[in-house]
Amino acid sequence: MSFDWLDIRQTPWGKATAPQWRYALRNSIAIILALYLGFILELDKPYWAMTSAAVVGFPTFGGVISKSLGRIAGSFIGAFASILIVGYSINEPWLFVFYMAMWLSICTYVASHFENNVAYAFALSGYTAAIISYGMVNTTDIHSLFSVAQARVCEVVLGIICAGVMMMILPSTSDGETLLSTLRNTQNRLLEHFKLLLQDEEQDQEHIGRSHHSMINQILSMNLLRIQAFWAHKQLRDQDPYLHHVLQQQLSITSSMSSLRRMLLNWPEAPKDLKDTMAELQVFLASSNINQYQLAKILAKIKPQDDHDYKYHAFWLRLREFCKVFLRTEKILQGLESGSATNVMQLGVTPKRSRVRRHTDSIEALLNATRTFLCLMLVSAFWIESHWDMGYGAAMLAGVGCVLFSTYPVAKPAILAQTNALIVLFVCCFFLKFGLMVQVSEFLQFAVILFVFLITAHLLRLQYPRQGAFWALMVVMLGSFMMITNPPSYDFQTYLNSGIGMLVGSILPIFAFGIIKPSSDRRKGLRVAKFLRMSMIYQLNERTKIDGREFESLVFDGINRLSQSQDRDTRIGLLRLGIVILNCHSIVDHLRRLSTQESQSVLAEVTHNLTAVFNNICIRQAYFQSHNWHFHYQQDEGVLTDALERIQVLAEQLARNGEMALAGLIWRLHCSLLPLQQIKLNEDVESLELSLN
Repeated sequence: MSFDWLDIRQTPWGKATAPQWRYALRNSIAIILALYLGFILELDKPYWAMTSAAVVGFPTFGGVISKSLGRIAGSFIGAFASILIVGYSINEPWLFVFYMAMWLSICTYVASHFENNVAYAFALSGYTAAIISYGMVNTTDIHSLFSVAQARVCEVVLGIICAGVMMMILPSTSDGETLLSTLRNTQNRLLEHFKLLLQDEEQDQEHIGRSHHSMINQILSMNLLRIQAFWAHKQLRDQDPYLHHVLQQQLSITSSMSSLRRMLLNWPEAPKDLKDTMAELQVFLASSNINQYQLAKILAKIKPQDDHDYKYHAFWLRLREFCKVFLRTEKILQGLESGSATNVMQLGVTPKRSRVRRHTDSIEALLNATRTFLCLMLVSAFWIESHWDMGYGAAMLAGVGCVLFSTYPVAKPAILAQTNALIVLFVCCFFLKFGLMVQVSEFLQFAVILFVFLITAHLLRLQYPRQGAFWALMVVMLGSFMMITNPPSYDFQTYLNSGIGMLVGSILPIFAFGIIKPSSDRRKGLRVAKFLRMSMIYQLNERTKIDGREFESLVFDGINRLSQSQDRDTRIGLLRLGIVILNCHSIVDHLRRLSTQESQSVLAEVTHNLTAVFNNICIRQAYFQSHNWHFHYQQDEGVLTDALERIQVLAEQLARNGEMALAGLIWRLHCSLLPLQQIKLNEDVESLELSLN
């Protein structure tokens, strides 16, 4: 018989590292401190302070500040909404449940429509209003409503303060160090990705597509790290324009690499020594000491000698632009890593800061809001008609679940994790409350037992990431099941009834998400593709309202929406369309910056052809007829072929007239549009499309 399980090194406490111990100690002490101060201040439900401290227990200091601000704002909005709703409908049950369902559906819509702190604040305002309002249904004194709302807000703020104090006493890793190390890692990965993209066509396209998605996702996810660093460090707050500029430049580098790849794949007469020089260039860019002089020497080796080879000129100019952007980004990054504000300021004028735009799926947000409204109305109808004492608990948790899980990329696993955690908590808290707490007369004795449980739960959450959601919910929902009130209450019937209500409320979202299912990756991809296509058509107008950098971030964010999707056709199809749009928009934007008469006439012809190509693309959703990307993505091959021929003729005509720079740009445009021909439709498409009309 093996007794390895008795070894202390095999336990969560023995396997924990120093950062894991610091994280577990910080959050556990903050939770117990919030509970203790709640008793000292004689708050009627101090466990809400305990829950608040658990929710904002973020690994980094900037994350705690950012999340705390969202939680405070959401708590105040939710408390104000609950005062209005209960104040106007306390004597009308059906009016009350209708107002609550409407408010939570509005919060669900806004939380699904936005990201980061805005989404968190509105999600919190929804279930704060649910907690306060549903808890007041048995109250006849309208004057106590303000006191209850005030107490809930005070408990939330108390938990946030405790979490912030413990973060100062036991600080975690620096947000600035994490951001700068991630930026450096991304810069290095860009070179690896550059080497992969310049391989031959025979290479694995699936691997290249996943690498491209991974690169885009890593750059966009750093925007959250930048926000956290903004709140945590004054120096990085002053340098925020440069950090923002680095992220935008890294997105531009990714776009430039895809453009270079398209040109190489459609340039069969490329010089044989080009690959050797490109390999030398990659080694040089990966070195720690790069400068413009050495870069110019390497680029001079492959500078085209024939003035009439416009393809070579176009590739060389695009490669030079890529190298300059990479060098500029590297210099800014080195200045930020030095930790000296002087080194950063020596880089020149503060770069222009364009807003990072995000694609918002309004249809999915409306679907989530509808689900929340219908679920709450149904559970409230059952509660009212059955006269269930604790029916408000089921309605409250159902509303919280619908609001909270609507913001999850995949809701069902999170809901199942919550249900499992609540079942385990229901059983464990029963023995803890009625077997131990009833015999404990000192807070210190109870705090020791609670401390051991919290430490163990936090360590298990870090050591087993797959069960992380389960242990996080165990910690967050512990106070709600323990119901540590002031003074303590040990009514078995109340505990059983409220526990059953909370379990029923946690199960109801499973049925709600099962009946009104979130959109599949295919439908989401179709909506994103349709939005990107319309945005590109809008950008081709003479008077554009979106800056080039903003449009670039918008397209990349749309591509990133399905980066983790298992639907290969949708993922690759959306990536291909997005890259085509980015490369075409880059050329149009470049032509607009030229002021010559010839460039303006070329721009007019280019926009005419591009408008015809993108208007020709038909992206439609056939909900019950088809489950294939090719069936939804339809285009007239004749229109695309004619546009490509006209663009090729224009490039050759410009080359004969000596306009090599413009001819190279038009050839780049021709190479950028060619991937649209890779979407092949089978023979059944035409008949299927006719059946859908």
